[in-house]
Amino acid sequence: MADPKGFLNHGREVAQTRPVGERVQDWNEVYVPGSLLPIISKQASRCMDCGIPFCHNGCPLGNLIPEWNDYAYREDWSAAQERLHATNNFPEFTGRLCPAPCESACVLGINQPPVTIKNVEVSIIDKAWDRGDVAPQAPERLSGKTVAVIGSGPAGLAAAQQLTRAGHTVAVYERADRIGGLLRYGIPEFKMEKRHINRRIEQMRAEGTKFRTEVEIGRDIDAAKLRKRYDAVVIAAGATVSRDLPVPGRELNGIHFAMEYLPLANKVQEGDFVAPPITAEGKHVVVIGGGDTGADCVGTAHRQGAASVTQLEIMPKPGEERAAHQPWPTFPMLYKVTSAHEEGGERVYAVNTTHFEGDEDGNVQFLHLVEVEFIEGKLTPKPGTERRIPAQLVTLAMGFTGTDRANGLVEQFGLELDERGNVARDADFQTNVPGVFVAGDAGRGQSLIVWAIAEGRSAARGVDRFLTGASDLPAPIRPTDRALTV
Repeated sequence: MADPKGFLNHGREVAQTRPVGERVQDWNEVYVPGSLLPIISKQASRCMDCGIPFCHNGCPLGNLIPEWNDYAYREDWSAAQERLHATNNFPEFTGRLCPAPCESACVLGINQPPVTIKNVEVSIIDKAWDRGDVAPQAPERLSGKTVAVIGSGPAGLAAAQQLTRAGHTVAVYERADRIGGLLRYGIPEFKMEKRHINRRIEQMRAEGTKFRTEVEIGRDIDAAKLRKRYDAVVIAAGATVSRDLPVPGRELNGIHFAMEYLPLANKVQEGDFVAPPITAEGKHVVVIGGGDTGADCVGTAHRQGAASVTQLEIMPKPGEERAAHQPWPTFPMLYKVTSAHEEGGERVYAVNTTHFEGDEDGNVQFLHLVEVEFIEGKLTPKPGTERRIPAQLVTLAMGFTGTDRANGLVEQFGLELDERGNVARDADFQTNVPGVFVAGDAGRGQSLIVWAIAEGRSAARGVDRFLTGASDLPAPIRPTDRALTV
């Protein structure tokens, strides 16, 4: 274990962010490069000899957190990255993007600030890349079996890498022009620079995984043809249907889904555009939705030079301490200030949009809202609280409702859906169609990146068993698992 007295001797320190005035002028990650390395050994030493490491349950991947904390404390970086990779294909993704339910379950967090698990994780993997410890792991022999993976987000990539390493010939199909799914086009550069995705793709290519971009299954290739071509199929297409806001004025120009707005900003960074077709420059921006996607819109609008940014949330403002009905070690809903919120703008809680108002050319100019409160369990408008705010660009970041059915993929495969509209699956992540499996948001519904990777790894085990009759691949979760994060 790490230093037995580490949590007594050292307080919690986190990665330093660059000054706001500097970072909003570029799209680089917000953190000061190298700021973690001088403190990470001490931070890892805060990991306690707690007997039962609840952080294991808090993490859907079952990450071996106390073990790699100990190695990081001792600065045995090679052993630390080996333990990290034992349960997680892409720790540089989760170390930057996961909201860290493991930290909410940290035993130290009962009465002190928890261990900085995310910071230790990302430090280990970044150090591993710098040291050259991350190498391709090509299989020793091929099985002769072929697998198609539909979707190249974290679930699809995890499933593909696991199956490739098991000896199967794997091809990943992605309808976008680049691999990465929402990691590529839904996550802004300032949260995760895309070089982290690119080097993982190169690792996977060296291991034998094939990638096919700009191919949409259901449109470009019929599902029946895909099934004939491959011995198994993994559907990891995500839950990409955005939740809409059907109020008067929704049809006005300047109102866009977050997943229309954010990808274009990322495409500028990829060199596809000089300027984004949808921009916040000089505009009063309103972001509807108080979650992480909404925060991504806020940070993007700041960097594009918005005149003002307002983020709306229909629910009341969360508390800064755990509520009684969200006790340790569950993942609590707390008031969170992200790096994007540090950069400015206004956050308004407990309000609902009633309608939009436009100019004579059909462009949105104002958003009308009303305050709401819970009355007998229902959100109810408060009389006399109606007002309007300027809005020349509105982004809808209210979550996602399920897998895209417009391309015919669900119907062509003949897939059954569950009561929530997700693709139904059994304990091996297999759908009602033999040989067709589902992983990630397509089967689970909108969720966290760490759940997506866990689902991809678990589905890979199911596929491996289907193809060979047995499997040594790990399966961290079952489709019904909720662990401590819900």
